Amino acid sequence: MIEVDLSNVWGQITLPKLLAMEKEVFDAHMALSEGTEENGDYLGWMKLPVREATEEMQRICKAAQKIRTDSEVCVVVGIGGSCVGSRAAIELLQGPNRNIGKGKGDPQIFFAGNSLSTRHWNELMGLLEGKDFSVIVISKSGTTTECAIAFRGLRWMLERKYGTDEANARIYAVTDPCQGALRQMAEAARWETFMIPRNVGGRFSVLTAVGLLPMAVAGIDILEVMNGAMDAKESYDLRSYENPVWLYAAVRNLLYRSGKGIEIFESFEPGFRVMGSWWQQLFAQSEGKNGKGIFPATAELTADLHAIGQLVQQGERNLFETMVRFAPPEAQHVIGSDWNDLDGLNYLEGKTLDFVEEQAFQGALTAHVDGQVPVITMDCGALNARTVGELFYFLELACSISAYILGVNPFDQPGVKFYKQNMFALLGKPGYENSGR
Repeated sequence: MIEVDLSNVWGQITLPKLLAMEKEVFDAHMALSEGTEENGDYLGWMKLPVREATEEMQRICKAAQKIRTDSEVCVVVGIGGSCVGSRAAIELLQGPNRNIGKGKGDPQIFFAGNSLSTRHWNELMGLLEGKDFSVIVISKSGTTTECAIAFRGLRWMLERKYGTDEANARIYAVTDPCQGALRQMAEAARWETFMIPRNVGGRFSVLTAVGLLPMAVAGIDILEVMNGAMDAKESYDLRSYENPVWLYAAVRNLLYRSGKGIEIFESFEPGFRVMGSWWQQLFAQSEGKNGKGIFPATAELTADLHAIGQLVQQGERNLFETMVRFAPPEAQHVIGSDWNDLDGLNYLEGKTLDFVEEQAFQGALTAHVDGQVPVITMDCGALNARTVGELFYFLELACSISAYILGVNPFDQPGVKFYKQNMFALLGKPGYENSGR
């Protein structure tokens, strides 16, 4: 079970206020678990964790093995929740540099369709030159602009390189089970398809084929991921403050009410950066509405202590931090000696790098708390596939409960459409002529 440590928030909130909030948290959890008129169609994510591989998971593993066998590169086309969850798991478990030295048997994994940058596209084209590759396209509709443009270009490249039949055998579509442009295209071309359940929203879809297929291509044991999520589902159904999900959801709302409008979600692991981006989208789209919402920011420590550390330490006191911790790895690096000690590090001779990191954590924690910045600490234990599955479900549950405490619907995102309407009008898309300013 993930441990949530609140010992460094009590200067900003009080135990009586936390206890007085218990009914609010209970009601929020009840609204989520029982379903309401507004959320009933979006609770499918709560039922996704399993102990045994489903037929869909078996097909995912078979498709992933084919991609690993015949491709040097796998390109995942998606945006937002359609790509950031799998990327978060891959980088957290295998590191941000995992693509170096990869090829057939363990392909490189690149992500496309998440920007409109020509430079990014040109870089991808260069990376694919002369490589055997496959494409996973992820979209409920198939018409999201960024994804559709990227997929059209990649499809053309596949057909030019392999011919139509072989190209179609290298395309895998993760989409709506029944309808939408991508579903129609997949059926016409006979691409292998996987389902995004209709009752699972995009930012809650990491435990569907959306996240599991790219993870499996990377060689991650997706059954272990799902078992970790099932651990979370069973452990975090507690209806009391013994539930760390309750503690996290309640305290962040109490801090928000006390004027802390920014949360920095951070870790000392460089591979955690994309997990921070996944958390950021989850909480921003779920809570940021009706004039409310904690602004979700992310940081990588210790690097960002040399970047935003000054602001955190002495800037406006409108933020709090959530530090995510993992147990040290088995393989340790021991600091050696240098006879002339010009760098002044001989006092650390024989110490492990993990020991130094721990002191950096304690030093930053004390400094920030002394600077009137509340810090929530999450201890996740060993970093492995099971832990990642547990963390995904923990945060999805915490986000949903937190949003209900805040008084908003966690499962809609009405504001997202406005930029699209303006863009479509400027592009001249039929039907949007009068949508822009």
